[in-house]
Amino acid sequence: MMIRYSLFLSFLLFSCTSEEKIREDVLAIPVEVQIDRFDEKFAAITPENLQNLKEEYPFLFPAQYHDSIWIQKTKDTLQKEIEAEVAKVFSDFSTYEAEIILLFQHLKFYFSDFNEPKILTLTSDVDYRNSVVYADSLLVVGLDNFLGSEHYFYAEIHKYISKNLRPNQLTPAIAEVLIEPYVKPPTTRTFIDLMVYYGKQLYLKEQVLPLYDASQIMGYTQEEIDWARANEAEIWRYFVERELLYSTDPQLAGRFIYPAPFSKFYLELDNESPGMLGQYMGWQIVKAFAQNNEIDIKQLLTLSGDEIYKNSKFKPRK
Repeated sequence: MMIRYSLFLSFLLFSCTSEEKIREDVLAIPVEVQIDRFDEKFAAITPENLQNLKEEYPFLFPAQYHDSIWIQKTKDTLQKEIEAEVAKVFSDFSTYEAEIILLFQHLKFYFSDFNEPKILTLTSDVDYRNSVVYADSLLVVGLDNFLGSEHYFYAEIHKYISKNLRPNQLTPAIAEVLIEPYVKPPTTRTFIDLMVYYGKQLYLKEQVLPLYDASQIMGYTQEEIDWARANEAEIWRYFVERELLYSTDPQLAGRFIYPAPFSKFYLELDNESPGMLGQYMGWQIVKAFAQNNEIDIKQLLTLSGDEIYKNSKFKPRK
């Protein structure tokens, strides 16, 4: 369906504060959002309508599986429970639709070649590693991966992962997948290049999701973002004093970049720290560069991590 201004108006009235302004020229950009609730259609499968659904979505029904498999799946106790839980959280999708419209408008504002993908929602047996998949102009979203961080489906999943399996991370997860093609991987393996690469992603994510706070952009809890901000100077001092910035040690990515229960300084404070502090620091460097240099986002994304760092005038919070 095409953009509906009334939907935006109601969304913005409830979401914006006086500090959070959306540019009028962004709001004026026409976008088309198509959301196909396949999860609801699958939940309503019968032997009589199965063939019609298979013809409409052949890519979701591999030919090697007999029709009886799909009919049996609709009767499966766990599948029915998943469908019921998804229906509780996502029966009304209008809020997420409004968020996605605004996301698409920002992407189109910064990247005129952006084409809005069709969005197809389904259940995925809680495949949180592939909660959002983007391919061939189709964005597939597994809604059972966004039911709430304390949901009983996620009881066996590590807390550092389940903390983001919540409804308000659905649109950021979509944004993360859509911005990835615009941020090219670093050409060198230094720690600073890796930090800035992820910092670019977070900075771009922040620009296309202006109504989200820093913890939601980063995928942190409020306590984790507060810890990172309070300890910026100590984190940076650790990186500099141990000469890690230009190190190519592959273990640094696991210690400070990739999702983990905590960052690995090999100090007593480790258990207090959130993971991905290298990403967080890279984000602060990119933000400092953007604030201290007249440059648009597309140009910024072409620069090397080293160039951004050296011209950022970055100073950690004290």
